[in-house]
Amino acid sequence: MRLGYNTNGWAHHDPFDALELIAELGYQSVAITLDYGPLNPFADGWPANLQRLKRTLRQLKLASVVETGARYLLDPRRKHQPTLLSADPAARERRLDFLQRSLRAAAELESDCVSLWSGAAEGNGTADDEQLLERLSGGLQALLLEAESLGTSIGFEPEPGMFIDSLSRFQRLLQWVDSPQLKLTLDLGHLYCQGEVPIADYIGRWSSRLVNVHIEDMRAGVHDHLMFGEGEMEFPPIIAALGAANYRGGVHVELSRHSHMAPSAAAQAYAFLAPLVKPYATA
Repeated sequence: MRLGYNTNGWAHHDPFDALELIAELGYQSVAITLDYGPLNPFADGWPANLQRLKRTLRQLKLASVVETGARYLLDPRRKHQPTLLSADPAARERRLDFLQRSLRAAAELESDCVSLWSGAAEGNGTADDEQLLERLSGGLQALLLEAESLGTSIGFEPEPGMFIDSLSRFQRLLQWVDSPQLKLTLDLGHLYCQGEVPIADYIGRWSSRLVNVHIEDMRAGVHDHLMFGEGEMEFPPIIAALGAANYRGGVHVELSRHSHMAPSAAAQAYAFLAPLVKPYATA
């Protein structure tokens, strides 16, 4: 496995400066959140910035995944909207367009995957679970066709508060849509927050689909990404389970609310995690 950091934890830095600092600290991978600024896939300068990003990752010897969790990129008034669940077909199409752009970026960067989530069910009219699953699976099917043609994987992330919020709900989604390209982004704190424990058991159960890992500390029942040591999680058995599963992808620290102290937060996280990851590090 490779220890990494998410650029959403460097919101007050130029992303290219953040990449330099992430590599300088010793991280081997980066989760690139596409968002405003140089990482905006809708901007006129995006093709040039994408090539610059590709060169920078190679120079710094950083592996990558592409993350699509920007809060206000598609709608400046509503966080994480629109989604593949939105009642308005045109709104769903806008999210689909963003995700397709993300897939093409990931293919160009040779990233491990594009990570995405379902979105929240609230605010999507009177649709029931079956209708929401139909909307979500329809969008995913279109994405998977492109992912297959590009040779790129999708890492689907169950997220607290969203329609697909747990691994049991993800299992239900797989009854509607599945593909060799549809894999799993596993946020370890989300498992703990929602009582999907022991975490090591879930890692073993889902290891064959695992393509991306997010890591932070957390408390039971509270979806709040915390610095390591400030929550309740026990990390040695979790990291050991990833090692036993022969997981070779990125384990990405996700501390977006620590952006105001990004250099020290990233250094503190690395000091905590690096000794645990070292026995299982991917060359």
